[in-house]
Amino acid sequence: MPRLCLFDVNETLLDLGGLDGLFAEFFGVEGVRQEWFDQVLHNAFVATITERYQPFGEIASGALTMVAQRREQALTQAQHRAVLAGMVQLPPHPEVPEALAQFKQAGFRLAALTNSTAEVVCRQLSHVGLTDMFEQILSVDVVQRLKPAQEPYRYAAKSLGVPVRQLRMIAAHGWDIAGAAAAGCATAFVARPGMIADPLIAPPDITGCDLMAVAIQIMAQDTP
Repeated sequence: MPRLCLFDVNETLLDLGGLDGLFAEFFGVEGVRQEWFDQVLHNAFVATITERYQPFGEIASGALTMVAQRREQALTQAQHRAVLAGMVQLPPHPEVPEALAQFKQAGFRLAALTNSTAEVVCRQLSHVGLTDMFEQILSVDVVQRLKPAQEPYRYAAKSLGVPVRQLRMIAAHGWDIAGAAAAGCATAFVARPGMIADPLIAPPDITGCDLMAVAIQIMAQDTP
């Protein structure tokens, strides 16, 4: 079946490790960036489950406050702004530009779907020169529901003019794969270091260690 490839952005295409130095500077130890992003996701899921939508940037800032309080530190507003500014300057994972180029050359339609606001994701992808790779760059802001709620995936299908079953969600998060599958999408899991697929849901259709490994399998299996 023909597929339109729909990409998550943070951690799937862009490397949050680009913030590690900033977090080490602010907290004086390694590993806090991962603790912070875990808290971001936790808070995002709470917002989704309780149906109290908040923009992802506000969730990220709130999570930073929580991590600082847990560590009995106080961060300045300037430090909060530095983290949020760093989010729009993340580098791509090394194989991402070539993998996206391979998809385009093979005739696949590409779009992005992110929990970030439209302004943030457009700045992120512009910063790394990837904007032109995508037919559309979509934010959950439109439906006021964060992934993995099903509404964002259905909104993407409607915006792109295809049945949801013709979308293949490509993500490095098991929860994103779970949400997409529940909405009726095909899935592909980018199993970056530390990323594990949820064993309590059906396995992703495709799994690879990075985006190029996933792309090779998709191009062999799907007919654009």
